[in-house]
Amino acid sequence: MSAALVTGMLAAQMGPAVFRFVPRPVLEKLTTMAMNSEDKKASAGDVTMRMLAPNLHYDFRIVAETDGQLDDFAGVTAKVLLLGGSKSPAYLKTALDALEKVLPRSERREFAGLDHSASGNADRRGKPALVAAELRTFLTRV
Repeated sequence: MSAALVTGMLAAQMGPAVFRFVPRPVLEKLTTMAMNSEDKKASAGDVTMRMLAPNLHYDFRIVAETDGQLDDFAGVTAKVLLLGGSKSPAYLKTALDALEKVLPRSERREFAGLDHSASGNADRRGKPALVAAELRTFLTRV
């Protein structure tokens, strides 16, 4: 499973640039260790990376299929809320920057001190109540 995650992340150029210079067996071992650690810490009902991993190839496919098609989003006429965290990886911030410029009716919010897992479980550094409040505010104006 870790091999598939590493393959997808490398192909989609997700994660820190240093990943492209780390030998693949090392990345796979580190990924396995991270998933094992997360599994041990997970509470009942938590959704772990191991649980999500079988579906991530869909995310990676969308990234690959939409490469170079940013301008297509200019035709989206719906209001769009772009959410990110100040500690999110640079590639996610870059994507939000680009979307904010091309989407004609977008609003952007950045959560200070949070990363990509901002909407995740509170016991795992997430702030789901904060994200939910922002969503409720946006949806009441749509």
